[in-house]
Amino acid sequence: MSRFDLCVRGSGAVALSAALALARQGLSVALQAREPTAAADVRTYALNTGAVRLLSSLKVWDALPADARTPVYDMQVEGDAGAALHFSAWQQHAEQLAFIVDAAELESALRAAVRFAPHLTRVDEPVDAPLQVLADGKASASRAGLGVGMPLHRYGQRAVAARLVAAQPHGGLARQWFRSPDVLALLPFDRPEPGCSYGLVWSVPDERADELMALDDTAFEQQLADATAGEVGALRLAAPRAEWPLMIGRADALCGPGWVLLGDAAHVVHPLAGQGLNLGLADVAVLAEVIAAREPWRGLGDPRLLQRYARRRDLPVRAMSHVTDGLLHLFASPQPVLRELRNRGLTLVDRLAPVKRFLTARALDA
Repeated sequence: MSRFDLCVRGSGAVALSAALALARQGLSVALQAREPTAAADVRTYALNTGAVRLLSSLKVWDALPADARTPVYDMQVEGDAGAALHFSAWQQHAEQLAFIVDAAELESALRAAVRFAPHLTRVDEPVDAPLQVLADGKASASRAGLGVGMPLHRYGQRAVAARLVAAQPHGGLARQWFRSPDVLALLPFDRPEPGCSYGLVWSVPDERADELMALDDTAFEQQLADATAGEVGALRLAAPRAEWPLMIGRADALCGPGWVLLGDAAHVVHPLAGQGLNLGLADVAVLAEVIAAREPWRGLGDPRLLQRYARRRDLPVRAMSHVTDGLLHLFASPQPVLRELRNRGLTLVDRLAPVKRFLTARALDA
C-alpha cells in the first residue's frame, strides 16, 4: 500500500498550487518537482479574481512582495483603424480588473509554502499513489507515458516579452493594440520603477520575432514607440528580452483511472487574453472542490470522481480556447471586410454597457 494518497508532478505555479490545495485537506501528497533554474524570468501573469482567491486560501498571496503584484483598474483595447474598447473596474463595481504579478516571485512564494506545508513531501521520482495529478506542462512526459495525445496547432508566431520603464505613470491602465498581424500588450507593473513600469507581451509572426530579437536595445525601443504611437511616452528596456512559440491545444482526455491533467498539460491557449494561468489555477480549485466533496467510500483515483472534474472544466476551457483563437484570426486577417467588421465590433461593444459588464465578469472569474 502506498504511503501517499496522491502524487503531483510538475514544477510550475499550477503544480505547486495543486500540491498545496490538496495537502490542506489532510491528504498525504508527494510532489515531484524540478529545482528552479537560475535564469532571469521576465514573465508577468495577469491574475483574475478566481486565481487570487485560490492563492489567498493557500496563504501565498499575502506572502508576495507589495511591488510584485500591481492592480489593473482599467484596460484599453485598440484596433487598427481608430476603434477602441475600454474596460473599467469602476463600471464593474470591482476593486480592480486583475493583478499583474511577477512570475518568478509567485513561484518563489509557492515553493516557500511547499517547504513548510504539512502532509506534503518533495520527491525526486514519481511514486505509486492512487491518484497521479499531472501538471508538468504542454510537453508533459507523464501524459505521453499514458498514451494520451495533445495535438498542438502552432500559430507561426512567437511572444516577445520584456520589462519596460515608461516616461509617464501607467495609472493602473493595461493597454493592448491589435495591429494586424501583431498583438501588443503593455501590462502595468511596479518593477523596476514603481508606477511607471510595464510587462511587455508582443505576439508577432516568427519572421518578425527574429527581427525584433536581433535589434539592439535602442532600435527595439524605437519599434515599440512606433507600435504604440507614443501613447504611453518613451519606453526603455529594463531587462533582456525573452521569446517563446505560440500554440493552441487540448489533451484528448482530461482524466482516466488514477490520473488527471491540470494546466498546460491539459490545455494551451494564445496569451492575448492573459488567461493561461487563470485556467490552470481554476483547474486546481475545481479538482480540490471535487475531491473534498467525494463520498467517504470513493477512492481518489475513481474515474467517476475524476469525471466530475473533467465535466466542470470542459466548457470553460473550450470557451476560452475558442475566444482567443477566434480573436487572433479575426484581428490577424488583412482582408478589408474583416478589418471593417472587427473595428465596428469593438466600437459597438464599447457602447453596450451590459455586454461589457458580462465580458468583464467572465474574465474576472474564469
